[in-house]
Order: sequence, then structure tokens, then C-alpha cells
Amino acid sequence: MNRLKELREDAKISQKQLSEYLGMEQQHYSRYEVGKVKINVEIVKKLARFYNISADYILELTDEKRPLK
Repeated sequence: MNRLKELREDAKISQKQLSEYLGMEQQHYSRYEVGKVKINVEIVKKLARFYNISADYILELTDEKRPLK
């Protein structure tokens, strides 16, 4: 998912930093970014909270980042 990489780079954080927040190895998170592993719901929820955006944006169901309320 290129969108995951864009979000991370816009936030100016490394894969290592984000993977630590998510509680996983950096290599595993890297597979999400390149689309080798399907992202699970719990990770989507954590990312939406971290970036303060809609999970729909992460899932590419919308192009609006709408902040969480």
C-alpha cells in the first residue's frame, strides 16, 4: 500500500519507529507498505489513531483523510 508509505513519510518517521509503536518487527511492517502482507483490522485501527485519520483513507475507500472525532 503506497498510501501507508506516504503517510509515514509525511509524518517524518522511520519504519522502525512506526513498527515499534505497532509492536512488530520493522521487516513485517515493511511488507505492509509494499503490499506483500494484507493489513489486519487491528493494525488499521492503530494507524488511524496514530495519524488521526479515517480508517477508510488507509483502506483506500476514500481520498479524504478526515480526522477522527
